[in-house]
Amino acid sequence: MQLKFWRSELKLTHQWTIARGSASKFRVVLVELRDRDGVIGYGETAPSRRYQETIETVEAFLAHIDPEKLSFSDIEGSRAYLDQIAPGHLSAKGALDLALWDGAGKRAGKATYDLLNLGFNEGAHKTSFSIGIDSPEVVREKVKLADGFPILKLKVGVKDDKANLKALREVAPTKTVRVDANEGWQTREQALEMLEWLAEDKHVEFCEQPMPATTKEKDLAWLKERSPLPLMADESYVTHNDIQHCAEFFHAVNVKLVKAGGITGGRDSLKAARNVGLKTMIGCMIETSVLISGAAQLAELTDYLDLDGNALTSNDPFSGPTIERGAMSFQAAEEKFGLRVKPR
Repeated sequence: MQLKFWRSELKLTHQWTIARGSASKFRVVLVELRDRDGVIGYGETAPSRRYQETIETVEAFLAHIDPEKLSFSDIEGSRAYLDQIAPGHLSAKGALDLALWDGAGKRAGKATYDLLNLGFNEGAHKTSFSIGIDSPEVVREKVKLADGFPILKLKVGVKDDKANLKALREVAPTKTVRVDANEGWQTREQALEMLEWLAEDKHVEFCEQPMPATTKEKDLAWLKERSPLPLMADESYVTHNDIQHCAEFFHAVNVKLVKAGGITGGRDSLKAARNVGLKTMIGCMIETSVLISGAAQLAELTDYLDLDGNALTSNDPFSGPTIERGAMSFQAAEEKFGLRVKPR
């Protein structure tokens, strides 16, 4: 097996701002595994300092890999080898995990979702489209551009939250809206006040991560007991090991491949949540079609999708699933097997 990896800089169509910060471009690491028969598996990661990983830590981990110990025919054994190298590094391991599942699907002549015995129900999985924090004027323009998406996700957690939701509603008065505070509300009283305000809008569906993941459990319990909206864990749900905590203090969880460790970790996280009765969403960072397609392989294990990371960029180096009126679709994908992605 041969391993290649390289950086790619994704350019955003608009400045991207959440409660933690702002950017106009994002860097990802792309991975290629090639076996002796010439079968190629592609992978990707979009590491985040929020989870103690960076482009540099990913590259350092990948540089220590012996690709001869990886195999498209033994994903479980390959993962065991990766875990022996160092604990953590889930973002880096996740990139290789995607490449392994891509190559395994191609060798089997199956889409990865069929290799996972999940399938993919065309037309059934609608993704939200994210509206980042901005001025009300820009929010209005972004909502106009997202006319083809029936579900919007509004980033909140700053002083202009009310003005931004008002601006969104001026353009899309009845669309379903999900809100994501990204740990932006610092006290339980502030969070409850904002949740009660949001609940006055009957088309707001739920709120992601209203308070920091480090919030005391007694405050999380207080908020869950009083919240008029379902609460979804994101930063609080990194891997399936966090399931008991989230089952106690949230109604749903957001699983991302870059924090869970790829398709293998994402599947474990989704199944763990469903086993304890939590609603599930599979989400993304700013990513190329490789990670977006990797996440879409698990769509049958989710209640909600938030897979618009590549749609927010202008230079996706891969083609893969498309979005038709908000619904994820593989019908137009040129590649029929594995993750169903191709370099442009």
